[in-house]
This record gives sequence, C-alpha cells and structure tokens, in this order.
Amino acid sequence: MRSAITLDSLMPFFGVVVLILAGSVFFPQVLSAGYLTQQLQIAAFLGLLATGATIVILLGHIDLSVPWVLTGAAILSTALVGTGNPVLSAIAVPAALAFGALIGVINAMGVAILRIPSMVWTLAVNSMLLGLAVLNTGGFNPKGQSSPLMVAMASGDILGLPISFLVWIAISLILGYVLTRTPFGRYLRSIGFNEKATFLSGVSTPSVLFVAFAIAGMCSALGGVMLAGYANQAYQSMGDPFLLPTIAAVVIGGTSILGGRGGLFGTIGGALFITLLTSILSVMQIDDAWRNIIFGVIILAMLLFQTLRKGAVA
Repeated sequence: MRSAITLDSLMPFFGVVVLILAGSVFFPQVLSAGYLTQQLQIAAFLGLLATGATIVILLGHIDLSVPWVLTGAAILSTALVGTGNPVLSAIAVPAALAFGALIGVINAMGVAILRIPSMVWTLAVNSMLLGLAVLNTGGFNPKGQSSPLMVAMASGDILGLPISFLVWIAISLILGYVLTRTPFGRYLRSIGFNEKATFLSGVSTPSVLFVAFAIAGMCSALGGVMLAGYANQAYQSMGDPFLLPTIAAVVIGGTSILGGRGGLFGTIGGALFITLLTSILSVMQIDDAWRNIIFGVIILAMLLFQTLRKGAVA
C-alpha cells in the first residue's frame, strides 16, 4: 500500500490528531486508552463499509445499496443462528458474505451489462432489498440472535486490540496489495480514468466491474454481521445511518469521487476521522440533524478541494 500513501491520504490522519488534541481540552477522557480502543472498535464497522465503497468509487461508480446489503446480511445471519440448528448457525457468516457477493453481482449486472448509471441502479436495488425485508418481517424487528463467532468478531479483543479493528486492517492490507500490486488493481484504476480506453486496450472491463462490486457487497455484508454481533441482534434500517458517513470516509481519505485516484490507506484515516468526529459531536450533545449537515459540508469541501487541485495540476 506504500504507493497509495499521498498527501491527500495523510490529511485525515492529521485531522484525527487534531480532533484528539482539541477534544482532550474539553473532555480529558478522550486521551484514555479505553476511549481510544473503543473508537477503534466502532471505526471498524464504518471502515469495512468504506473499504468496499472505495473499490467501487475507484471505478468511477458509486454503490448506494450499502444500507440494505448491511441490514440484509445482518437479518440473514441472525435468522440462521436463531433457528437453533448447529449446521445453519455454522454457515451464518459465510451465508451473509455470499448474500453480499450476490447483491454485488446484481449491481454489476446493471452497471456493466445494462449500462444503467450506478447511482440509479444501486439505489433501486437498495429500495428492493428494503421491500423484501419488510415483506419478510412484516415491518417488525426480525427475530434471531448473533452467534458466539459474530459476538467475538464485533466485541472481542486480542492483546487489548479489538478483533473488529484487526479484521478491518487485515482486509484493507489484502485489498491494498491487490490494488497496488496486481493487474486487477491496475485495470480497476484505469477504468476509473477512462473505461472506454481501457476496454479498447483489451481489458475485460465487465469482469473487473463484477469482481469489484462483489467485493464491495461482501465488505458491506461483513459490516452487517459485525454490527449484528455488536448489538446481538439485527433490526430494521440498521444500515441507514451509515451511507453518508461511508461516502464521507472515502472522500476524506483522498479518493476521487470521479474514479481512478485514491486508495485504502486514506480510507482508513477517513473512517477513523469520521468515527472520532461523531463521538466528539455526540459528547457535545450535537443532534443528528447538525451531524448530517456537518458530514455534508465536509464532503462538499473535500470535493471542492479535489476539483480545485485537479484544475491546478492541469
């Protein structure tokens, strides 16, 4: 991931340091090991979603089905565990990941084959997943529970570090290697720069899109599994609050919303920044409406910065 470390990707880490120092002036507990460890644990949930979102955004597309892929995976995994059948409980996590990959493939089908704009197609898929969930649960919170594995992944720790954080970083390192050291990574960025030119050069661009969207779906599903493990249950609309922060984490991390430029190193910093900012705003008792306004302003500011910087380079 070394080649992905740029000034843009380092900015959110500087922001994290500033938030910690500024927050500690008003709330000294911000500097405590317990508080910082808790933030790493919570950041992992957002980080997994942002990891998948980064892959898609590097293509020059966007995935708006994240909320209900997350929720659907959580409902599916907890429902399998809730049956009490040991076999079904054992396959709960793999089944959720397979569900995420399937939705990713459906997303790619609309974008790569039907040539429908990703924003429109994935939003429609998200809406359909919402409808299917309501039909399945009757509008009530789904029944089921988390397995010990799901709880351990979400709330366990190894040598004082949250397992959720370690899983997130491990996945980021693996995908970071794929993006920077394999042909797939080069093709993915090339598609983000110019999809038509990449196709004419002999690259099977639909194949790259299918794999990228499937990876994104699995990341969203894993985030849902971990959130279900953290809450020990799934619930309606549990993924809705994550869409805007997910996009914000990617953009703050230096990945261009137009595709082709960026990486997962910056996304890690972006997820940490958003998580810490949310926590500090919560401690300051800033309501959700103002938090959404702040996230929107941050995204617009980063987009403006990227646009001006691109113009300056040109």
